[in-house]
Amino acid sequence: MTFRELLTEGKNALTVCKIEDAELDAWILLEHISHMNRAAFFLRQQENASQEDICRYRDLIRQRGSHIPVQHLTGTQEFMGLEFLVSPDVLVPRQDTELLVEKLLPLVSGKSILDVCTGSGCIAIAIAKLGKPFIVHGVDISEEALAVARQNATELNASVELFAGDLMTRMDGQYDVIVSNPPYISPSVIEGLMPEVRLHEPMLALDGGQDGLEFYRRIAGQAVTRLAPNGRLFLEIGCEQAAAVAEILQKQGYREVQVFQDLAGKDRIVQCIV
Repeated sequence: MTFRELLTEGKNALTVCKIEDAELDAWILLEHISHMNRAAFFLRQQENASQEDICRYRDLIRQRGSHIPVQHLTGTQEFMGLEFLVSPDVLVPRQDTELLVEKLLPLVSGKSILDVCTGSGCIAIAIAKLGKPFIVHGVDISEEALAVARQNATELNASVELFAGDLMTRMDGQYDVIVSNPPYISPSVIEGLMPEVRLHEPMLALDGGQDGLEFYRRIAGQAVTRLAPNGRLFLEIGCEQAAAVAEILQKQGYREVQVFQDLAGKDRIVQCIV
């Protein structure tokens, strides 16, 4: 069987399983097992794949067909041009969160940064690698997530210190910028999520309490004393949460509350000053 035939088989199998982006995922998994980029595939597509490659590919396609995220099968996800290790213990980095980092980068030079609910470490590490901050700290309640974040920091040679803790309860000192992509999905909404998310990503990183706003209340309350004077708070939000989160922040005394939209025009980021 040629590589092209193998790719077609994979795409067809994923289509039958109603996998969104079946063609893209079939290619990603072929690239993963063969280590060929698009250019190499174009040159070698009529070559016969080894029996080992065929077996490995079919096994990955079978797993993807059962809605295991493709990132869990390859073990990686690109974020801000950097390749991050991922596992079922962390939320897979998403393009929406890149907007959060892009808004932050012009403001981090020489500043102290705290990333709350750091997960894979993608926000903290991207800031450390792409900006020129003074220090970057990340905190997460999950030791399993922190293990992944530490591995990412090592692999990417990022100057980031990582701590275990429930939000900011165990953090000392003050920061110029606090950023967080916290859990913000209510239980009723979680039930309707794609199985890739609902069944395979950590519930700890998804469940935002009964109304999805629990972590915004807690972060807003804690960040008041953890931010330096005129410090900034950046939060990723659900697309229908802007008004509610803005109200929470204003009640805590934050000022200059701003909302930014993602590429789809949906509310995605809230920024304010203490």
